[in-house]
Amino acid sequence: MPKLPIVTGYSSNGLPYARVGNGGRILVIFDGLDFSHKPPSALELRLMSGLFRSLAQDYTVYQVRRKPNLPQGYTMQSMADDYATMIKNDFTSPVDVMGNSTGGPIALCFAAAYPGLVRRLVLDSTGCRLREASKAMMLKWAELARRGKWRAAAALLGGILSPGRGASFFLKITMWFMGKRAFGSPISPSDGIVEIMAEDSFDFRERLKDIKCPALVIGGDKDFFYDLKELADGIPGSRLVLYRGVGHNAMMKREFGADVISFLNAP
Repeated sequence: MPKLPIVTGYSSNGLPYARVGNGGRILVIFDGLDFSHKPPSALELRLMSGLFRSLAQDYTVYQVRRKPNLPQGYTMQSMADDYATMIKNDFTSPVDVMGNSTGGPIALCFAAAYPGLVRRLVLDSTGCRLREASKAMMLKWAELARRGKWRAAAALLGGILSPGRGASFFLKITMWFMGKRAFGSPISPSDGIVEIMAEDSFDFRERLKDIKCPALVIGGDKDFFYDLKELADGIPGSRLVLYRGVGHNAMMKREFGADVISFLNAP
């Protein structure tokens, strides 16, 4: 397959993105937790290359982050409103949406509030609320970032991405060596901390019934952060794909791209 065309930039209302491919359909990915709030780096795009290549024939994919310099107290709904403004301004029809990890709660708010802007919804490695253990971990993560302890924060993340002692140890060491680069080399931790605090109080269980578009919940049955089955059970008519023995890194599964395409192309 020829090299995929990649463009980075900012939306009309200031959301950083990378645009990959040139297919006729649009997929907007609400990216996971991010401290840098700038367009994805070459390394980050390489980690997504399997998914991009799966979608390349049919889609132009926008991997979109939150706008920089978020004010304290900014909520998941406020972030969803920013995505809605982007999609209204920059596209001419409803789009397919994928919410990845922390981007999932934002995608839930978006789909419930703006049903006319979303055709199909993919919810990857995410949920309607954080597990209690993951809340405590993320608050610790925010404190480490606030203190500039980026290697410790990266190792903490690496240790819980994948189940299994060997995989966790390898990722923990790898992330420790990456340090600040694992978070996009942010100048300040402020934006990431705002996101963490917004998700800490987020609980969408009572509003899942408001998701009216076709929805796919996909991820690992060993995800540390979220209960994917709880999410799927609450969304009327949703489809659930759980990979056995997989943690918070389901996008790395070889089948992931094919499963997403199968859902997006379903009648």
